[in-house]
Amino acid sequence: MKNLKKIAVIGADTMGSALAQKFAQEGFDVVLADREMHFVEKGLDGIKNTLQQGVERRLFSPEQTSEILGRITGSENLQDLSDRDIVIEAIFEDFAAKTALFKQLAEILPAETVLATNTSSFSVSELAANLPHPEKFIGLHYFYHAAKNRLVEIVPGEKTAAETIETCRAFAHLSGKDAITCKDENGFVVNRFFVPWLNESVRLLQEGLAATGEIDAVCMKVFKIGMGPFALMNATGVPIAYHAQKTLEVFGPLYTVAEGLRRQVFDIKTDWLIDQVEANSIATAKEQLIGERMLGVVFFVCSQILQEEICTATDLNRGARIGLRWSKGPVNLMSRFGLAEVNRLVQNIAAKYDVPPPAPIQQNTLEMNFVTLEKHGALATLTISKPEDMNALNEVVIRQLAEKFDEADQDPEVETIILTGAGKAFVAGADIRFFIDNMRKDDLQEIYNFTEFGQKVLQRIDNSAKNIVALINGLALGGGLELALCADKIFAVENAVMAFPETGIGIYPGLGGTQRPQRRIGKALTKYLVGTGAMLSAAKAAQIGLIDAVISRRQAWQIATGSAPVPAAAQKADLKNNSLALAAYFSSHSFDDVLQGKNDELDEAEFARLQKNLQCKAPIALKIAEQLIDEARGPVSELEHLKTIFATEDAMTGLSNIGRKVTFQGK
Repeated sequence: MKNLKKIAVIGADTMGSALAQKFAQEGFDVVLADREMHFVEKGLDGIKNTLQQGVERRLFSPEQTSEILGRITGSENLQDLSDRDIVIEAIFEDFAAKTALFKQLAEILPAETVLATNTSSFSVSELAANLPHPEKFIGLHYFYHAAKNRLVEIVPGEKTAAETIETCRAFAHLSGKDAITCKDENGFVVNRFFVPWLNESVRLLQEGLAATGEIDAVCMKVFKIGMGPFALMNATGVPIAYHAQKTLEVFGPLYTVAEGLRRQVFDIKTDWLIDQVEANSIATAKEQLIGERMLGVVFFVCSQILQEEICTATDLNRGARIGLRWSKGPVNLMSRFGLAEVNRLVQNIAAKYDVPPPAPIQQNTLEMNFVTLEKHGALATLTISKPEDMNALNEVVIRQLAEKFDEADQDPEVETIILTGAGKAFVAGADIRFFIDNMRKDDLQEIYNFTEFGQKVLQRIDNSAKNIVALINGLALGGGLELALCADKIFAVENAVMAFPETGIGIYPGLGGTQRPQRRIGKALTKYLVGTGAMLSAAKAAQIGLIDAVISRRQAWQIATGSAPVPAAAQKADLKNNSLALAAYFSSHSFDDVLQGKNDELDEAEFARLQKNLQCKAPIALKIAEQLIDEARGPVSELEHLKTIFATEDAMTGLSNIGRKVTFQGK
């Protein structure tokens, strides 16, 4: 992997300055450049203001903001970019301006420098046409607000080298972005369907079928989003919607810019006026008309995207979930409405605009892959890749994990299997909605079946003769930490956080969490972690021996991609005083002892915190968890009490109120 440390961003406006901030936050040395220094200074001031807001919201400390700003240098001289590993162009959308800039850069940058464009509309291949090293040129399309929005579209041109693509995949990971890869076609993935969705809303308005507020209200309801199309255009700039749609007209009449949008930009020149409308006040027929038109356009364009293989169904859905923050992506919506309804709505749009419809969507087209398997010689890396849901375990993810693990485990060439996650989480627990839905249906057998299957999968991993290594890249909660504990070696990046939060949401660990930690940290500290749900930093987890060592994010990527060896486990550090005291206490005391105030081991303040913590936990869950830990009969024993715990009122209360303070009744 290319040694990625020095980055440049050209264009100090909103997008460029946000990118510079994000890259500096992630530890990169960044040059923010523009054609005149006053533009650069304005961009730097914007970064300072954003970081100060972060300090006020306690997202950053003053020390952190100083460190971040210390990694950013402003410049108006392109010669200052000659030592950069990646240079990203983020200037305004003008083809001539971009190609002129690239011509200048070609004379300055070394041949090995990756040059990327943040264009949202132009062909990457056409932009690279006259460059001496098109193999090093690529599209990296970021989304607003780039310091916060994690999506980036990686867009290779016709001559982009595989090594350049891999470098950008690594850079996306190291810079805290969730990447999707797509073909070099106008609009790429997200804008290809999102901008026509905006355009269609204007058509509904200009046809006199609905008012702006009505269209926004229906779209918020149908797509389960926080802002409708007119509010979104106002937020990002109405001219941006016009210019983005204009670049899509090459795809035919459906993509023609709405006359109302052109008029709003060039004649009226203001934001849209949006009347306040409640969704439940809109007539059913009108709501249906709006919903069908807006869904129809999304389904039509997304059917084209999948038919043309612009990207996978997984990346298409992820683009909407992360980049647009839709709670349901297009593929989710297609699955929800069913193939017959999807194809009916697509046919309606085709007939309205007199265009040939894409081929009817088939069920296999909508299948999404959330676990990837990559081989690097004798190394196989399994990545749980559902960052839009923090890689939460559900039936599909567990099944795909089983299939991919078995494939790697049965491969005679594979000696080591890496388990890791994509995005901010390793695995942030199980999909809570699955539990709630089945509890409300009084179908506890489904929960039992899911957990039993999950246990079997984790047991196969635990029993494998291969060398299993877990790379905890972020949050590892509940089922995620249980999965990691099946590995022979466990490494975590510096900012990883681990916990068993189950007793605080009315249940207990069901995938081995009461059993496997005992092999590493003993019964007493297992009892402490499971009972309290204590959140452990990577350093603390290493200190008590729950994991083997703390590594850098860069090192984790190198290990996962086979470019660095799996390190030897560090020698277990001695327990610190508080951990020693907790271990001593729980080796001879129960949770009831804590609740009843029995203390002859701990500092009074420490005991008071411990007691207050356990008083907030679900009593039945604590009792069962402690029994399972004490008996130590193996993970399968956790299944014996599963229906009991999920039948409690406490479980429903806890699972239905994640993130909110609740009082458990012990029922």
